[in-house]
Amino acid sequence: MIAYPGREGAHSAVACAALFPGEETLPLPSFRAVADAVAAREVEYGVLPIESSLAGPVNETHDLLWDSPLSIVGQAVLPIRHFLLAATELAAAAVRVVYSHPVALDQCRELLARLPSATVIAMPTTADAAKHVAESGVEGEAAIASEKAAELYGLSVLEADVGDHPEAYTRFISIATWTRVDRSALPFRTAFSFVTDHRPGALHRALEPFARHEIDLLQLVSRPIPRSAWRYRFDAVLAGHPLDDEVHAALAEARGMTRRLVVFGSYPAV
Repeated sequence: MIAYPGREGAHSAVACAALFPGEETLPLPSFRAVADAVAAREVEYGVLPIESSLAGPVNETHDLLWDSPLSIVGQAVLPIRHFLLAATELAAAAVRVVYSHPVALDQCRELLARLPSATVIAMPTTADAAKHVAESGVEGEAAIASEKAAELYGLSVLEADVGDHPEAYTRFISIATWTRVDRSALPFRTAFSFVTDHRPGALHRALEPFARHEIDLLQLVSRPIPRSAWRYRFDAVLAGHPLDDEVHAALAEARGMTRRLVVFGSYPAV
């Protein structure tokens, strides 16, 4: 069984179908609920969004990986279209409250700028936002969600494609309690996280082995360490497999230059 956050109509539900076609799925109320269910082995896999081509990293997913015994075992990149939905037809200017997931809200800044009198309220998922608007029926309430959510909850489309850019993508990952070590002809990615000493040049020294071994770092994100005020870690993704000679050497050298380095999994870059 595959867990995902939200309910039917959520973008994560579509990602589940892409990553695990035909498999039974389990909607859960939050990102943490998905991570906890996988960690407790109540489900075999979980699916979470981790990066938006517009809003950047999904911080909650990054923090859940750091704070759990989970590994990334797969990914899917999906085009994302956002729609402004309401229970009844009304002009966009009449919208007084907009509900959606924080990442979706961040991807629709231009729309929200056109609605300066609208209050923005975050919801666990875009599908939850659509369901709330459908059930409340309050005049002036709207949701930013998918076209599928509009169909499921009987909402009217006030505006289509309200994202800031016409081409937007979200990277979704599948997570499990084990780390895959298999390799194939496909290009692989390896996700890892590290903490440096607080001294000049510490980050440069940690990254230097990857440059010297000609390893492409595809992502580098700075995140606060939970329950450790003013301490930060770096989450990164590199092109390659941890058993590749150059990748293995670079990770080993970087580990010697850091306080802690943890590999969060390797997976095909498809």
